[in-house]
Amino acid sequence: MDRWLIGLVCSCVVFGIVMIDSASSVWALDRFGDAHFFSKRQAIFAVLGIVSMLMLAKYDYWHWKKYAWWIYAGGILLLILVLIPGVGLVRNGSQSWLGVGPISLQPSEFAKIGVLLLLARNLERNEQSITNFRKGMSPLLLLLLIPFGIVMLQPDLGTGTVILGTGLSLLFLAGAPYRFFVGLIFLGIAGFAGLIISAPYRLQRIVSYLDPWEDPLGAGFQMIQSLYAIGPGAMFGFGLGESRQKYFYLPEPQNDFIFAIVGEELGFFGGVMLLVLFSAIVWRGILIALAAPDRFGQLMAGGIVLMIGIQVMINVSVVIGLIPVTGITLPFMSYGGSSLLLVLLSCGILLNISKYSKKI
Repeated sequence: MDRWLIGLVCSCVVFGIVMIDSASSVWALDRFGDAHFFSKRQAIFAVLGIVSMLMLAKYDYWHWKKYAWWIYAGGILLLILVLIPGVGLVRNGSQSWLGVGPISLQPSEFAKIGVLLLLARNLERNEQSITNFRKGMSPLLLLLLIPFGIVMLQPDLGTGTVILGTGLSLLFLAGAPYRFFVGLIFLGIAGFAGLIISAPYRLQRIVSYLDPWEDPLGAGFQMIQSLYAIGPGAMFGFGLGESRQKYFYLPEPQNDFIFAIVGEELGFFGGVMLLVLFSAIVWRGILIALAAPDRFGQLMAGGIVLMIGIQVMINVSVVIGLIPVTGITLPFMSYGGSSLLLVLLSCGILLNISKYSKKI
C-alpha cells in the first residue's frame, strides 16, 4: 500500500480543516454562535472519511466491477430524486441536495464514482471496439451524457464539467481515436453556447468574468472579493487567521473560494505549497495507474487522478480569475461532507490498487 499517498492525503485533509477554521470563524460565530462550528463538523467528516478510506484500501478493487452498474444506477436515481419538487433542496440557486434528517447530501458527488467505475469496467471489456464509434464509443458516451444532463438540470455547471471532463479524458487514455475528439470539441462549443443562451445567469457570469467591475455589487462581487483577498497577500500573506476578506466581504469563504483565503493569509508561498501538495497526490496516483496489474486498475486509478486534478484546476482557475465562476469545491480543502467523503473514498480505491501494483 502506498504510504506516501496516505501521508499526502492526510496532510491535505488536516490543512483543509485548519484553513476552514480560519476562513469560517467570523461567519460561524455570527450564524451559529460558535467560531469553530464548520471546522468541527469538517473534522467529523474527515475522521469518517479517513476510516472509510483505510477500510476500502483493504477491499480488493476488482470486486467493484460486479457492482459498477448498481452504483451507477443508484447515482442516477439519486440525481433524479434531487429534481423532484419538495425532495431536492435548493442552495445558491442550484437544486442539487438531498436532506436526510440534519444531514444534507450532494448526490452528484457520489455519481462521479459510479460513472468512473462503469466506464472503466466497460472500457476494459470492450477496449478493442473503442475505435468503432457506433458500437464502441456511442454507448460509452451515452453512459457519460446521462448523468451530465441530469446534473445540468439542477443546474450545476461545475460538477457537470468535472463529470464530462473526467469521462472524456478517460476515453482518450483508453485509446479512443483523435478524430472523435475533434468532432466532440465542435459539439462541445455549440453545446456550451446553447447552455449560456438558455440561462441568463450563465451569460451574466461570462460578462462578470470578462469585467467583474461592470457589476461590482452583483454578478462580479465574488470574483472581485476573491482578487482582493489574493492580491494583498503578496509573498507570505498576513498570517494564519489574519484574513480581512472573511469579515463578510467574501461570501462563505470556507466553501468554493477557500483558496483565496489561503492566498490572503499564507501568500503566494502558501498557495504554491498547496498546489505542490496537490501535484504530489496526482503524481503518486499517476505512478499507481502506470504500475497497476490490469487494465481495469489502470483505468480506475487514472480516472480518480483525473477527477481530482481537473477539479483542482477548475477551482483554482476560478479563484484567481482565469475562468468564470462555476461553483465547484477544492478537493480535501473546501467545507462539505459529501465532497470530502467522495474524494477520500476514491483515494481508498486508489490505495488498494497500489497494494497490487508493481513496486513504485
